Amino acid sequence: MASHDHTLNCLLPLLFIIFISFSHGSPTPLRKLESAITIRKVNRRGPYIGLVTVFETEEDAFLGSVDFRPDPTRPFMDLSGRRFRIGKIHGKKVVYVRCGIGMVNAAAATQQMIDVFNVKGIVHFGIAGNINNSMSIGDNPDKAKGGEDVAYLDVGNYNVPRGDGKNELGTIGYSYEELYSVNGPINSPQKVFWINTTQEWLHLAAGLEKMELLQCVNASLCLPEKPKLVVGLKAATADIFVDNAAYRTFLYNSFGVSSSDMESSAVAMTCVSNGYPIIVIRGLSDLAGVGDNTVRKFGSLAATNTAKAVLEFIKKLPSSHNTNPYV
Repeated sequence: MASHDHTLNCLLPLLFIIFISFSHGSPTPLRKLESAITIRKVNRRGPYIGLVTVFETEEDAFLGSVDFRPDPTRPFMDLSGRRFRIGKIHGKKVVYVRCGIGMVNAAAATQQMIDVFNVKGIVHFGIAGNINNSMSIGDNPDKAKGGEDVAYLDVGNYNVPRGDGKNELGTIGYSYEELYSVNGPINSPQKVFWINTTQEWLHLAAGLEKMELLQCVNASLCLPEKPKLVVGLKAATADIFVDNAAYRTFLYNSFGVSSSDMESSAVAMTCVSNGYPIIVIRGLSDLAGVGDNTVRKFGSLAATNTAKAVLEFIKKLPSSHNTNPYV
């Protein structure tokens, strides 16, 4: 905001304070009581395995499976705008929710599931972009110059045509997260860059690597090679949809990740913070940055294969599994 008087020209810094009001009505005490009674009844039939996916394509693939059996007396509960579905898979009791796209949605839905339901662990699943390719393009990884960042992206390295490497965007740093955990001291977060899934569940999933996956969407649309399940790869999460080949290569070279999505680390960090077991199962639907519309052609196939892997993993879980000492 510029201000002009007759003696001098100057820019006056102004402080803007914005008041935001929300008029959504709060639940009545009676509704809260009814919900609490229902939740108590549901939890008496637990414990459950928590299942968290992201959007409709993944949900359709999961719910379309005959292996998911809705609870006949209480098939779902609606909380905070989300539908939590209650049922069984291979005789194992489960609570399922579609969290919605993005890290905030993922963390909020996971925390609510942990707080409300008697769950013993979380299986997060969905589709993701493929980051791991032949590495035929791009520069060597940009390592951190010091300071607190693990790595940095020097935007000037990607100028076209190549010039002096200067760019008004400068550099982007990738820093540590602060992890507050029931396993750590109060108000003393641990600095972390990677969130590990539960090793016991990861070893259990290793037994799925030879399972048969579908190759075709229909009779006329098939993948060139039969898909396979691989256990133990790294993944990157951010509220960014990666559709750029150069950035894909940067991520692989700098961090060694094989996939990119917008929810997994938020779900994993919420579980680790609360002391709950977590495993992430993602189906690669496209090579990020290719721009050939692969995700629209094969996204449903990736979602179906991912749901199939989730069902088989749950089948392998012991019926009396209780790996969480905190609940």
